[in-house]
Amino acid sequence: MTSTSELAALDRRTLVHPHTTIGAPAEPLILDRGEGALLWDTEGRRYIDGTCGLWQCPVGHGRTELADVAAGQIRRLEFYSSFGDYSNAPSIHLAERLLSLAPAGLERVFFTNGGSEGNETAIKLARLAFHHAGSPERTVVLARTGGYHGMGGASLAATGIEGLRAGFGPLLPDVEWLGKPHAIEYGPDAADVLVAELEQRIAEIGAHRIAAFIGEPVLGVGGMVPPPDGYWPRVQEVLRRNGILLIVDEIVTAFGRTGHWFGSHHFGIEPDMIVTAKGITSGYVPMGAVLIGRRVLDLADGATFLHGFTYNGHPVGAAVALANLDIIERENLLERARVLGARLRERLDPLTELAHVREVRGVGLMLGIEFTGVPTASVQSGCRADGVVVRASGTSIVLSPPLVITEDQIDTLADVLCRHVAAAAS
Repeated sequence: MTSTSELAALDRRTLVHPHTTIGAPAEPLILDRGEGALLWDTEGRRYIDGTCGLWQCPVGHGRTELADVAAGQIRRLEFYSSFGDYSNAPSIHLAERLLSLAPAGLERVFFTNGGSEGNETAIKLARLAFHHAGSPERTVVLARTGGYHGMGGASLAATGIEGLRAGFGPLLPDVEWLGKPHAIEYGPDAADVLVAELEQRIAEIGAHRIAAFIGEPVLGVGGMVPPPDGYWPRVQEVLRRNGILLIVDEIVTAFGRTGHWFGSHHFGIEPDMIVTAKGITSGYVPMGAVLIGRRVLDLADGATFLHGFTYNGHPVGAAVALANLDIIERENLLERARVLGARLRERLDPLTELAHVREVRGVGLMLGIEFTGVPTASVQSGCRADGVVVRASGTSIVLSPPLVITEDQIDTLADVLCRHVAAAAS
């Protein structure tokens, strides 16, 4: 059996990890197994998972029923292309299930392998729809500072975190930026300011040139930032009045994270497209989906969508997704997200009394702690040394544990985190 030290050395010699420095490999934490909201490394050390890896595992780790579903589907039909007129039963049933759970007005599904691909798809489809409908000048995409939409050509171009775009050269043109929808940045009139900015930018650009607005219900990588009160209904009204499509990126917020099937339900959003991934299978198999509304379908009616990915509608992914949705429903994880999110928020709120804590915020079981003048990486590493995995994201620590986390685990997570946050300024 390969030892942990041998695995670590092999990792450093052979792998380039995402978001690491090329030529300077870090010492890896090599995980061995997981169960519920717990992880174990190859040395047998146990950790409470406060992040779901990258927010993708609402039903928790080690669900043998999902492994059994995957194995059964592999034995039956492991894969076949969904291009053209080929299909498979799991993907058909999954599309029907997703549309039954989604906000009203979404009528078709295009499957992907993940979130970046989903946002690539939605942006391309928005442009194609207007081109086909006789408005080829509608190419502009409105995006927001602090938003994160992926690492592809279009999805990265629409990502409003400047450091992530640096060094990659020209990206998708015609992306125009709006302010970060963060109430603390603008004060009590934040929604008024942001909506006025949106209307001004539309007037400057010309509504006749704008295809779509893309945004997350709650900023994820941008720090788990909920929008100001009343923001989304007002944004939606402005977009509709100007004939602009609304793409809602629910890669993080869908499938229970906010206490609802979709974050759009929580905020009263009626999207023209929803992009999902991560929680659709709880990360057990890579998969994503774009849910497409009637306005887009009408604009694009008769157009050929020359776009796709090899593993579109993968039958194993679809079968696992269906079983995953059954677990979320059967175990009432939407309600659990609301209850446990409130418990965790209550435990973390006293941190706002510390001078270096700017804000504690969140929706459902997704929370952020924003700091001033404190290196978040030190909080992250301190927590991990004490058996709790959290994520540093810019000036914030973000939390999104599995929805199956227990109350005792929530309390331990909070105790460890509070201890390291308090110590961070000393």
